[in-house]
Amino acid sequence: MNVNDTTGAAVLDELRRRPADRRRILFTGATIVTMDPDLGVINGGHLLVEGDTIAAVGRHLDADGAVVVDATGTIVTPGFVDTHRHAWQAQLRRIMPDVDDLGGYVMSTLAGYATVYRPQDMYIGTRLAALTAIDSGITTMLDFSHNSRTREHSDAAIEALVDTGIRGVHASMGPHFGEWDRQWPGDLTRLKDQYFSSSDQLLTLRLATLATDEIAGPVLAYGPELARVAAELGIGISVDAVFGASSSDAVLRWAKDGILSPDVTLIHSTGLTAEAWKAMGGTGTTVALAPTSDAQIGLETAIPAVDEALAVGIRPGLSIDVEVALASDMFTQMRALHAIQRMRAVHAAYGTDDQPSRITTHDVLDFATLQGAHTNGLAGVTGSLTPGKKADLLVIQAEDLNNMPLNDPIGTIVLGSDARNISAVLIHGEPRKWDGHVLDVDLNALRSEVQASREYVLNAAATAS
Repeated sequence: MNVNDTTGAAVLDELRRRPADRRRILFTGATIVTMDPDLGVINGGHLLVEGDTIAAVGRHLDADGAVVVDATGTIVTPGFVDTHRHAWQAQLRRIMPDVDDLGGYVMSTLAGYATVYRPQDMYIGTRLAALTAIDSGITTMLDFSHNSRTREHSDAAIEALVDTGIRGVHASMGPHFGEWDRQWPGDLTRLKDQYFSSSDQLLTLRLATLATDEIAGPVLAYGPELARVAAELGIGISVDAVFGASSSDAVLRWAKDGILSPDVTLIHSTGLTAEAWKAMGGTGTTVALAPTSDAQIGLETAIPAVDEALAVGIRPGLSIDVEVALASDMFTQMRALHAIQRMRAVHAAYGTDDQPSRITTHDVLDFATLQGAHTNGLAGVTGSLTPGKKADLLVIQAEDLNNMPLNDPIGTIVLGSDARNISAVLIHGEPRKWDGHVLDVDLNALRSEVQASREYVLNAAATAS
């Protein structure tokens, strides 16, 4: 961090000398955007972290042996929550920046590159995605890992999340195309026992599935059988490719079968019928929007379905989706959604006496934090700076060139900031970024691994075709 000498390397050294479970950190003098509806924004506030937990938020808290971080001139805010990213693809970033449509993505990536991935490629892509998430302030990432060709592929993806220290949600699904061991969903039992045995840990498990059988056949499509598997394991469900008439029909079937609930997340949800939205709202089903994916790739209407969600009482989470064609950070998602919805609202009212119904910067920050946590089944754990929740937080420099002067903290986060302004990231109370740098990463070694994996995938896919 760059405010003054008390927030640099010496402070980090002092933090790391103390046992993590007994460590106390007091951030002082910050503008604290809690995203807790009861606490709001605290100017000149203090925030106390004890071990992995937020102990107190307020003013003039007692340091009492804590490592004091002078956060004057900064905004302290909850870490962002990504509700859906296909992390294994990260070494293929922006390989198709001008993708024409969903079919182009599916055939090049899922029917092509994905089929040649080895477990080590899963590890490298997932690790790169998670480290990039941390760098840009995403402290929780749901990895929709839909290339689990073998047990080893799943293990590699999970181990990558563990090694980065991110709060990770491993959503496991079999691949769309190519050869695989057909170990999914049966292998979910082993994964839960091996990696997800504790309820108080950084990683959680979900079942990942598709809305319909149009892309990859009935094995991967959500229905009563997969709902039963998830219920027996006590895990949530994330359903991708929810869009259009066929998905609308599926939603109504799921409602009739009683397999929609707050434990189910429907991803995208573009081009759905009013009847489908009513069923989703009535069952408390959660929604993960992917603003840039819907707009850039052109999924059904190409309009992120925020108005439709809000109309039935669903406050959605936000997500990144596919880095092969899209941006990697939550700032981009918030700004895209904010601009698209407000444009749509004004357009609808243009030429009439109606007042546009616009969302606000507070809304999109809520979607990117607290509602994202709710969508991932982690609302009691993260998403707001509420005492008792885990210490997943960001320190954003409010006096940097692109942010000064600080007039509105939420507006500054949503419309002004980017990854370079994030001087510190804590996850579960542990510093993961400090003084503007992601910690414990050998960038040269990582770069070599990523480039080698990319070259292998590209060459192998070319040979296979």
